[in-house]
Amino acid sequence: MTTHPGSGPDPMDVGINDESIRLGQFLKLASLVEHGGEAKELVAQGAVQVNGEVETRRGRQLRDGDVVVLGSQAARVVHGEVEDDLPW
Repeated sequence: MTTHPGSGPDPMDVGINDESIRLGQFLKLASLVEHGGEAKELVAQGAVQVNGEVETRRGRQLRDGDVVVLGSQAARVVHGEVEDDLPW
């Protein structure tokens, strides 16, 4: 299942320091999950989307501009500093 622009939640920007980050790490950084075990389980269940497509690889490399959706929450990878105003 894919989502189209405007059909999903508005993503919040989450800054990373490196050029890329693994999906499992990003889920924790964006506070979409509390710990790595939760990230592993949700990704394995197909509950996470990256750029509108279900992603089942916790080690997937995310780069600047990638959008991760989990339920009603969405976070966009941004390279560099971002004001921390996550709503959750």
